[in-house]
Amino acid sequence: MTTGGIPRPALHLASDHAGFALKETIKAWMSAGDALPYEIVDHGAFVYDELDDYPDFIGKAAAAVAASPVSDRAIIFGGSGQGEAMLANRYPGVRATVFYGGDESIVSLSREHNDANVLSFGARFVEAETVKRLIVLWLQTDPSPDPKYVRRIQKVEKLSRHPTTI
Repeated sequence: MTTGGIPRPALHLASDHAGFALKETIKAWMSAGDALPYEIVDHGAFVYDELDDYPDFIGKAAAAVAASPVSDRAIIFGGSGQGEAMLANRYPGVRATVFYGGDESIVSLSREHNDANVLSFGARFVEAETVKRLIVLWLQTDPSPDPKYVRRIQKVEKLSRHPTTI
């Protein structure tokens, strides 16, 4: 999708059964307005199936972010968000963080200090209104230009491609 001839980056969504209802609520909220400068791409689940497996959907969103880690982002949902983030972090260029409650500043810090490009929500622990607020905060937060954070992110990226050397 383009805006004025310029392609918009994508915001990828994915969930398993435990995050399905919250993903659908967030997708409807995002689709209702043009406030977000992203093309919304849903990688599933597309129906509630209590026997589905999160890797089937989260892997697709993570692979999409790995293909465009600078411009694209993903919001993923699971019961705790933990397994989903662990899977996403296996893809080169993906830096996933988890939120399932607590100090909300961790969401902006994940962008400022770690340039997180995937945000994983623990759907069993957060309310939709909180998630909406935190998505806006996360998407509006830029990575810090502080050299120490830039250096650390570069080391993480090098390790993701060559895990035995820094």
